[in-house]
Amino acid sequence: MLTLDKLTKHFKAVKAVNEVSFTVTEGEIFGLLGANGAGKTTTLRMLATMLTPTGGTANIEGLDLIKQADKVRSRVGLLFGGDAGLYERLTARENIVYFAKLCGKPEEEARGRAEALAKAFAFTEYLDFQAKKLSKGTRQKVAIARSIVHDPTVMLFDEPMVGLDVTSRKDVEDFMLMLKEKGKTIILSDHNLNITERLCDRIGILHKGELIAMGTLSELCEKHGCKDLEEVFFKLAGRDAE
Repeated sequence: MLTLDKLTKHFKAVKAVNEVSFTVTEGEIFGLLGANGAGKTTTLRMLATMLTPTGGTANIEGLDLIKQADKVRSRVGLLFGGDAGLYERLTARENIVYFAKLCGKPEEEARGRAEALAKAFAFTEYLDFQAKKLSKGTRQKVAIARSIVHDPTVMLFDEPMVGLDVTSRKDVEDFMLMLKEKGKTIILSDHNLNITERLCDRIGILHKGELIAMGTLSELCEKHGCKDLEEVFFKLAGRDAE
């Protein structure tokens, strides 16, 4: 379980995230939406302990984000789309195994996890290719595998579908649903509203650093008199809301 309690991050006079509070339960996929600059990535970076909050905190599996940051890190997997961050000269397998070992996994287990994830994401045949020789879509799948190779309980996905073709997106979507069935807690931030509609149990909308709406798709549509998520989003946080 993941709980945010008035989580806040200010950069001097800029309120990037301002007193955001919500809870994501085990086995739930929570969609975090917002225009560029709304505070989505800053929120995820704080939850991954990459940024120290200005105020508030979060609780991950009973661990305080600020006071127990070292323990929190082992429970969180993080992926930022658009920048795979792979070691170019290492193979896909070596990238995944290396990160697993950094997270404390023994060699045999790390290699087993690499094989299993490659099979799940359908890139087994590319495991021993250098990262620099992989297509953009395959690189992104390797990056996803690397981000969750230590089997975290909380997974933070920021634009995970970037660079993926239709088939690859389906592989990732199916894998997320499998993780959900295993009770993983997932926050998904994606500009593709169709993907958000398909995968997310509940959705939160950020606007200028503040959480302005939250609920299931049907709840949001009913409350705001809209027919779909796109209409809700543009009504609350689109250009007319600026």
